[in-house]
Amino acid sequence: MRVREAPPVPDVFDPRRYAAGVPHDDYRVLRDHHPVAWQEEPEVLGWPAGPGFWAVTRHADVVRVLKDATTYSSHLGATQIRDPDPEDLPFIRSMMLNQDPPGHGRLRRLVSRAFTPGRVDRFAAVARQRAHALLAGALQRAREEDGTVDLVAAVTDEYALLNLADLLGVPESDRRLLLHWTQRVIGYQDPDEAGPPQLDGTGRPVNPRSPVMLKDMFAYARQLAAYKRRHPADDVMTTLAGDAELADAELEMFFFLLTVAGNDTVRSAAPGGLLALAEHPGSYASLRDGEFELPCAVEELLRWHPPVLTFRRTAARDTELAGQRIRAGDKVVVFHASANRDERVFTDPARLDLARSPNPHTSFGDGPHVCLGAHFARLQLRLLYEEVLRALPEPRLAAPAQRLVSNFINGIKSLPLQVT
Repeated sequence: MRVREAPPVPDVFDPRRYAAGVPHDDYRVLRDHHPVAWQEEPEVLGWPAGPGFWAVTRHADVVRVLKDATTYSSHLGATQIRDPDPEDLPFIRSMMLNQDPPGHGRLRRLVSRAFTPGRVDRFAAVARQRAHALLAGALQRAREEDGTVDLVAAVTDEYALLNLADLLGVPESDRRLLLHWTQRVIGYQDPDEAGPPQLDGTGRPVNPRSPVMLKDMFAYARQLAAYKRRHPADDVMTTLAGDAELADAELEMFFFLLTVAGNDTVRSAAPGGLLALAEHPGSYASLRDGEFELPCAVEELLRWHPPVLTFRRTAARDTELAGQRIRAGDKVVVFHASANRDERVFTDPARLDLARSPNPHTSFGDGPHVCLGAHFARLQLRLLYEEVLRALPEPRLAAPAQRLVSNFINGIKSLPLQVT
C-alpha cells in the first residue's frame, strides 16, 4: 500500500503574486496539507530578506491566534510581515494596532468614545447622497465618452476618502492628503501606488511606517487637533483632541491609524465586492430583484473579498499550533482570505452565496483587535451597493480588474465597467 506524499508548500509570501489574484488554490493546499507552514521571506522588490514566518491558513487556527494575545503578541514585532528596523520598533509599538492587553484595551476604550455607532449613523444620509452623486457623475461621463467607467477612480476611492474625511473632521481643502498618505503606507509594495521607495543612506528602502516617513502626517495631526480645540465640531478629531486622558503622541498615532485603516478598509472592500457582483451576474440580478437581504449580501461579499489579506503576530513563548512546534520569537502570520474559504467552516466556500448564514468570516479580524471601524465600514458598503443596484441594471467588466501588488491589502486599483 503506497502512502501518498503531501504536495510541497507553495509560496504565498511574494506580493507580486497577488497582482494576478488571490492564490486560493495554494491556500487550499496549505489548509489541507500544511495548515501551519514555514514560508521563506526572500528579498523582493528592493525590500530586504527576512527570517521567514509561519503561515496559518485554517479558520480555527486563525481565530485561535487572533484571540490569544498572551501567546501571539501584536507588540513584540508589530503586525506587518516585514520586520521593522529595530530603531523604529519603539515608535511603531506605540500605535494601538501594535499593542497587547491591557494597554491596548485602554487605548481602544478612549478612541471608542469618539468612534461611536451613533456618530457614524449620522453620516448615513451624507454617505448615501455622496454615493448617488459619484455614480451619477461617473455614468454620465461614461455615456458621453466611450461607454466605460473605472469605478475605482471615479467612485470608490472618492467615496471612501470623503466619508472618512467627514467623520474625522478634515477640511475639504486637505482631503487629498488622506489618500496620498494611504497610498504611501498601504501601497508601498506597488510602484504604481507609492512610486519608487525612498532609500536611506545605505541604499535600503525606508519603512513607510517609520518616524521619518510619517513626519508630515503627524505634523498635520497636531495642527488639526489644535484647530479642533479652538473650533470644536461633531467629528472624531474634536472628541480626541479634547480628551484629557489622551497624550499628544497617542492622538497622532490614532490619526495615523484612522486615516490609513479607516480609508483603506472601504477603499479595498467596495471595489472587491463590486467585482464579485460583476463576475456573478445571476447573483447581481437576484440581489437587485430583492431576493437577498443586502446586509447578508454585504457579509458574503466581505468573506469573498476581505480587504486585508494577512496580519502578523509574534510568538511570546514556545507553543504548538496544528501540530507544529513554534518557538518564542517566531513570526506567525494569519491569512484571512484563506480562513474565509475553509471548507471545514463554510459549505461550498468557492460559491458566492449572498444568502449565506451563518457567515463567520474573519475579514474584520477577531479577538481584542477586531476592527474598531467595522460598523462604519458595513454602513458605507451597504449604502454604496444600494445606490449601485439602482444605477446599474447589469454591471459588466470592460477589461480585467487591476490588483494591488501587496501581500497585505487585497486592493483593486482599477475596475473598468461597461455602462449599459
